[in-house]
Amino acid sequence: MINMPLSQIKEKIKENSKLSEEEVNQKIQDKLEQLSGLISEEGAAHIIANELGIKLFEVGGLLQVKNILSGMRNVEITGKVIRKYELREFKTETKEGKIASFLVADETGIIRVVLWNEQTDDFEKINENDILKIKGAFARDNNGRKELHLSTGGVIEINPKGVKVETADNTRTRKELKDLAEGDENIEVLATIVQVFDPRFFEVCPECGKRTKPVDGTYNCPEHGDIKPDYSYVLNLFLDDGTDNVRAVLWKNQTLRLFEKTHEEFVKFRTSPTEFEPLKTEMLGTIVKVVGRTNKNDAFDRIELIANMIFKDIKPEEEINRLKKQAETTKEEPQRTEVKEKVSSTPKEETKTRVEEKKQKIESIVETKEEVQETNEHNIEEIEDAVNEDSKEDFFEKDDVLSIDDLEDIKE
Repeated sequence: MINMPLSQIKEKIKENSKLSEEEVNQKIQDKLEQLSGLISEEGAAHIIANELGIKLFEVGGLLQVKNILSGMRNVEITGKVIRKYELREFKTETKEGKIASFLVADETGIIRVVLWNEQTDDFEKINENDILKIKGAFARDNNGRKELHLSTGGVIEINPKGVKVETADNTRTRKELKDLAEGDENIEVLATIVQVFDPRFFEVCPECGKRTKPVDGTYNCPEHGDIKPDYSYVLNLFLDDGTDNVRAVLWKNQTLRLFEKTHEEFVKFRTSPTEFEPLKTEMLGTIVKVVGRTNKNDAFDRIELIANMIFKDIKPEEEINRLKKQAETTKEEPQRTEVKEKVSSTPKEETKTRVEEKKQKIESIVETKEEVQETNEHNIEEIEDAVNEDSKEDFFEKDDVLSIDDLEDIKE
């Protein structure tokens, strides 16, 4: 079944009609009331699109990355290889084989392409910056990310004659926190850190990074046998940009980037948590740029942000130039004062004063320490079967690999 997130349906309606976002939302609400709650909000949006004669997605033919939806079959795309990962062999209790993946991009976005077993035979012929024409793929969801898997009989043509691909300089979409929606991918936010929680540590195999648990006091990795475990970690924090606040989840790499620590330095906080307190306090009021994807936390019925990249070196000139370009597009005067307030040399003490004013709003969301603990546990369970702890890490960095054990045997 093809699944289009509500946010994409709304965007399609806006793109293909003269309706504003407010008008689209109002039409959806009117339809929900008209049908007395017999349909979901997504269903109402589908009806609105149909009434307006808007085709939400293409079936067959060449697609742009942004138009690929989980559940699509027989997908055909052209794209440039921007990252190639290692070919890996795996063996579990129920299956074994080979898997390889790479990222392709066009002018609309980036997507991972996955090859299995005999499909990997020609993987070494694919190089970064090659142009690929991929036919016979299907799209599926893996931990909230869209992926293309080559079907049986699917083909990849390397550097086909006459085919050119332009990739966007910046495929990220900047959003305010109030506009985040379920299913958002590769979005960017600029916000202030207003709450930092203690990191949650968990044991992993030092060789492959797979999570491990003690059995009779001994840690065992299915691949490497009895081991002395290393540790990975997840950190939750709250961001506020003046329009709303949201919980952000940082895994190992982005936690280290934020606090500018090595793994060896950070893992010491596991046994000395009080030493982490000054770092938490110092981080309050820091303005950060976060690139990531949204995730619906069903336990607490709210949208959260999974950080793929996080930056602290915010440059006022770049933000002002971004608003200038936005103003040229919309023919409106950019609101420079807001950006200058956020990224100027405002003393950190003043920023922290504003942070204190927002604490009451944060407390309405984070009611108890038990909730934080439960959320952390939920985060960790998501990587229970990951082959490598980096499978939940940065989408663009390091040797990002797939959660093989989370994927079923692929059948056409």
